[in-house]
Amino acid sequence: MGQWIDGAGIAKEIQEEVRVEVARLKSQGGMPGLAVVLVGDNPASQIYVRNKVRVCESLGMHSEKIAMPSTATTEEILTVVRRLNEREDIHGLLVQLPLPRQVDARAVINAICPEKDVDGIHPANVGHLVAGRAVLKPCTPAGIMEILRRHSIPLRGSRGAVIGRSEIVGKPIALMLMHEDVTVTICHSKTPDLPLVTREADILIVAMGRPAFVDDSFVKQGAVVIDVGTNRVDSRERIQEIFGEDAGRLADFDKKGYTLAGDVHAARVLPKCSFLTPVPGGVGPLTIAMLMANTVKAYSLSRTSIPAAAERQS
Repeated sequence: MGQWIDGAGIAKEIQEEVRVEVARLKSQGGMPGLAVVLVGDNPASQIYVRNKVRVCESLGMHSEKIAMPSTATTEEILTVVRRLNEREDIHGLLVQLPLPRQVDARAVINAICPEKDVDGIHPANVGHLVAGRAVLKPCTPAGIMEILRRHSIPLRGSRGAVIGRSEIVGKPIALMLMHEDVTVTICHSKTPDLPLVTREADILIVAMGRPAFVDDSFVKQGAVVIDVGTNRVDSRERIQEIFGEDAGRLADFDKKGYTLAGDVHAARVLPKCSFLTPVPGGVGPLTIAMLMANTVKAYSLSRTSIPAAAERQS
């Protein structure tokens, strides 16, 4: 029987490490600062931004939320980004995605100063990641690597598979694993006989956006399975199919009209794997924790002449 990975517990450890470092910097007269630009009134985005600002403040850092209407144009957002780029008290800058349809999201991302790009998605930082030289790495993949490191999961010489090839999770986590000498296969919707491929993996990362899609037939005995999916399931029948008569899940549905499910069918996979991240409470909390860590790194970059990359340490 596999063990659940306590992502929330690891996130608290990282946040405490950040809190100690922020206190040290403040004792020397420093203050890391994070600015988050929120465009429109997407409910999920509002929750994400509120949580980011709350955690930032709880760790003793300066934080700002810049709210813009859903009618904002690309140029209006670019004007805000450029102004934040120039502010010396703002060291980390992110624009919450997704942006309204009329906005050129790529132009906005490209306008962020790479040394302030705490999401790690500016093309310059993506290039540094490809080269194994990144300092500011995408937060969710960086959080996954922390999970593996803090559980002492053997990486060098192991085989990994990633289901999903997104710019935010799939591609960067494949690169990070590869830089740790993992042999990685990236899988997607056009991969033939997907379970045959993923059953070769000692480490399986699932980020595809399909609730409970991956069952035990996809998993090698004893594999580590990281479930990145966060899907709303709003059918009682489907919830019972995935979770059985789990009273907590059914109560969640009765209260909110939905419950969250990962991309992995946990009840079928847990008996076969060695470790599995739950949803919620697995990878999700690490994303904000790594954002806070990136903000402190961005502060350090602002105090040196080092670009947003450093030589890979073997």
